[in-house]
Amino acid sequence: MRLNPENRLSDDRSLYARIGALTWPIILQDLLSAAVTSADVVMLNFVGQAHISAVSLAAQYAMVLFMVYYGLGTGATMLCAQYYGKGDLRAIEAVEGIALRFSLLISALAALAAFTVPEQMMRVFTPDPELIAIGAEYLRLVGIAYLCWGVTEIYLAVLRSVGRVAIATALNVTAFSLNILLNAVFIFGLFGAPRMGAKGVALATSASRLIELALSLIVSARSRDVKLHPRCLFLRSKPLFHDFLKMAMPALINDVSWGLAFSMYSVIIGQFLGSDMVAANSFVSQVRSFATVLCFSIASAGSILLGHLIGNNRMKEADRAAKAIMRLTILSGLIGGVLILLTIRPVLSFARLTETGKGYLRVMLLINSYYVMGAAVNTTLIAGIFRAGGDSRFGMICDTIDMWCYAVPLGFLAAAVLKLPPLWVYFLLCTDEFVKWPWVLSHYRSKKWLRNITRDDLRLE
Repeated sequence: MRLNPENRLSDDRSLYARIGALTWPIILQDLLSAAVTSADVVMLNFVGQAHISAVSLAAQYAMVLFMVYYGLGTGATMLCAQYYGKGDLRAIEAVEGIALRFSLLISALAALAAFTVPEQMMRVFTPDPELIAIGAEYLRLVGIAYLCWGVTEIYLAVLRSVGRVAIATALNVTAFSLNILLNAVFIFGLFGAPRMGAKGVALATSASRLIELALSLIVSARSRDVKLHPRCLFLRSKPLFHDFLKMAMPALINDVSWGLAFSMYSVIIGQFLGSDMVAANSFVSQVRSFATVLCFSIASAGSILLGHLIGNNRMKEADRAAKAIMRLTILSGLIGGVLILLTIRPVLSFARLTETGKGYLRVMLLINSYYVMGAAVNTTLIAGIFRAGGDSRFGMICDTIDMWCYAVPLGFLAAAVLKLPPLWVYFLLCTDEFVKWPWVLSHYRSKKWLRNITRDDLRLE
């Protein structure tokens, strides 16, 4: 299981081959993940603009939850990838148990809110009674998915951290494919099923997540190393728990803070800019998701590879790998921008929006054609390279200041106080990624993130 010290990344070809081997399964997984949410929009496009808008707003809670799981998962990955490079599987199990305890508690609270107060959850985003009613029905059903999601995301993160990205991807691909199929069945009432509209999206999501959890348990039962077993929850190690809090909590706070701030963009759009902007933003979000798949996948793969190298004390190779990852990130950002430009005409032809909504959509896509480069560089550095060396604190501070002291206040000021035109508000919101570039790039060049965070002679209780 341990990384072979003799298997050096001796040249650029071997380095890019290793990055590619880790990246392609993640790309497939992220493409299907984006396809699921895009399928929701595409299918609901035939049901009505209100359903698109309601599901788009209600799904902001899933996005925040994803940020929670992503923060916990990457926190676990930081430790697990380096302990995998070190060859300590027992420590990996203990870290998995720590992350699961946190995720189960958060999932239970989110599901309880979705079951009991969905109307109040929707009022955070919109005052529109129709959108509140549709979104509340969606949330009541999707709460089941929250309970499963918190378990599977942690387990799959740990699988990926030890290099088993193909198995993790296969599980996600199965769940996502089933989700898309069930979307069609329940939205349109195929094969004798009831025609459910937005509720069909929630039911499909919950059913697919239940099946993904069941498949994860099957994979775990056949695995010789990383298992999804209740015993992980009871493994104790004060040093590891301290390390997890020190490294995973800043990552969690970072991702949740960023996710909540990004959801505030939806609050600004929904409360002050009107339903046409909400509907247009639904389409833009899906296009951007596809355009950023490559760069975000490179960030995830790079984090795993760097963690293995750093845990094995191969610092010069890790530094060289980080430079290669950055070159690939810039290329992927350019590709993502071009893809958005190429989709403008077909998306406008497909979208069943008002003329005002289509006008908004065109300009918002143009803005996102360069915005993806900012997101690509920052995500690779903050969530990929820095975290591989256990440095999650810098990203937490940087993103929190950027989003909560700059972007969100600027958005509310522009929309609620100055009452600027909707597209000007959107343009200002999309400056957030570029404002932090000087600090992020400077921290990368300092190499303060390049450090081994594993411990020797761990004792587990």
